[in-house]
Amino acid sequence: MVDFTKMKRNSGDLSKLAKAVEDMNKTYDSGDKSENFFKVETDKVGNGQAVIRFLPAPAVDGDDGLPWVKLYSHGFQGPGGWLIDNCPTTKGNECCICAENTKLWNSGIEANKEVARSRKRKLSYIANVYVVSDPKHPENEGTIKLFKFGKKIFDKITEAMNPQFADETPINAFDLWTGANFKLKIRKVDGYQNYDKSEFEKPCALFDDDEKLEAIWKAEHSLQELVSDKQFKPNEQLQKRLDKVLGFETTTDTPSDTVQSKTTVEKMKSRPAVSIDESQSSESDDSLDYFRNLANTDD
Repeated sequence: MVDFTKMKRNSGDLSKLAKAVEDMNKTYDSGDKSENFFKVETDKVGNGQAVIRFLPAPAVDGDDGLPWVKLYSHGFQGPGGWLIDNCPTTKGNECCICAENTKLWNSGIEANKEVARSRKRKLSYIANVYVVSDPKHPENEGTIKLFKFGKKIFDKITEAMNPQFADETPINAFDLWTGANFKLKIRKVDGYQNYDKSEFEKPCALFDDDEKLEAIWKAEHSLQELVSDKQFKPNEQLQKRLDKVLGFETTTDTPSDTVQSKTTVEKMKSRPAVSIDESQSSESDDSLDYFRNLANTDD
């Protein structure tokens, strides 16, 4: 376990995070219901706000962990129902869904490409946060939650680490002493939640009390647990679910890697493709929960 005193001594050091972000960007390929997850409640027009503080890597995960984990997932509807699952590529493993998407894309048929687009994986990040302010639910204030977010917010974190102007000081958003509170502002734009107005406040210690800070740090939730092997279906089980959702008609002598038939493609084209798109700034957490309720996961 990392030592709290050592963490304070290294406060403000961005080198480790900067290297992690650099490595991640080299490999980057352009909602959980648990009460441990924090979500901002929005009003009737889709607006919402809160103030949170990103926290360092949790003590329970050891010294080598980053303050976030990266998770890929799939969420889409086919003729046979809904598929909502974590993508094995998160762990560097093969994914039958991604493989089928590649086949469709490489077919050169525009209809197949459109289907592949509707099923592509979504990128999310999960980190621990301290809830500073939650106007809709003040009972959340002072609690430690897990927060799932997408590329838009992650970009704001990396921009804070690498400011564009010489008179701006780099900020390690996950630092207890030299970090900064994050003003989470949500708007509904073109049907999606938009986080463009969100911003960091001026750097300051979360509290001027090391004992309180250490208690917060030790109370964080494990991040590695969220990407442990048990969070991912074996590829054989995922393939079975995919075949059911896509409405494949297979026989005993049909190869397991059969490319999607023209009939199945037409079925999917006939109903609106609803997917969780990793490029959306909304992070689509509410949609993900909705999809989970619809999904029939009994195989």
